[in-house]
Amino acid sequence: MNLKQFAKELNLSISAVSKALRDSHEISEKTKQMVLDKARELNYQVNPFASSLRKQKSKTIAVVIPEIDNNFFALAIKGVEMIAQEKGYHVLIYLTHEDVQKEVSVTKILQNGRVDGVMISVSSQTTDISHLQGLKENGIPLVFFDRVTEKITAPKITTDDYNSGIKATEHLIENGCEKIAFLSVSENLSISNKRLAGYVDTLKRNKINYDDKLIIRCSQNIEENKKILKKLLEKKIKPDGIFASVESLALTTYEVCNELNIKIPDDIKIIGFSNLRTASLLSPSLSTITQPAYEIGREAASILFTLIEKSGYNGIPENTVIKSTLTERKSTRK
Repeated sequence: MNLKQFAKELNLSISAVSKALRDSHEISEKTKQMVLDKARELNYQVNPFASSLRKQKSKTIAVVIPEIDNNFFALAIKGVEMIAQEKGYHVLIYLTHEDVQKEVSVTKILQNGRVDGVMISVSSQTTDISHLQGLKENGIPLVFFDRVTEKITAPKITTDDYNSGIKATEHLIENGCEKIAFLSVSENLSISNKRLAGYVDTLKRNKINYDDKLIIRCSQNIEENKKILKKLLEKKIKPDGIFASVESLALTTYEVCNELNIKIPDDIKIIGFSNLRTASLLSPSLSTITQPAYEIGREAASILFTLIEKSGYNGIPENTVIKSTLTERKSTRK
């Protein structure tokens, strides 16, 4: 049933019914109640897309993420959707699979005004940011979260990656580790570089020799990462601690240790950034730096809607940092 048919059922004008459904002050409370009662009776629902076209708003935002099997992004999206539902908006999820060309294609689609705003966490391959700049040049509100680029002036919502890198490294040192490997997912990502900087500075502060051979550059391919980690852990003198900068690398390390019969935490201790609800159920349970993923998603969405509603960046901080927490479990115990 369209609005015209619905108005006919009530013997009211289309304009009056439309205003009543929007709770307009121009319509009496008695008429509003009559319209709402009839809507419930007929299961009539407003078409948000037709309504938004009249207002020149799509009532839709886009969230562009590099992967979905990382629990961080699943939780962040929940936070985004909570705010979007409060605002009466739809959320479109675009997945780039860590492919910068897919990221470019998605942003070009979004430049045509299909959405009212964009939230993005960039891929590990992203270096050229002209496609992201294109969103701003087309007047589309833009917010970065987690994986950000410093080259564009726009709100950025992250966790305290540098300090978390310090916490994780200090935790391994306090539990007896002296030869700690850092597993990096990308040299391009700000999160990876900040976590690495925290790791390096903590080694130096504790007078532990920095060895660049223990900075292990991994890829997005699980099988390749297994080969890289096997090579590292089959050495005669192998690390006694592993700091995985992302969740997937911690899990791959567990797999490799199991295949090589390396005991955790007796032979090697492991800590990693992870939002896995099952981290405590792994064998042994995994010590983690847990990012406030849901809160980051909520905050990023709140800021995006401020941009959409106020049409400008005035008064919005460029950098918002929400702290992560360290949870010690059996994988790092003495």
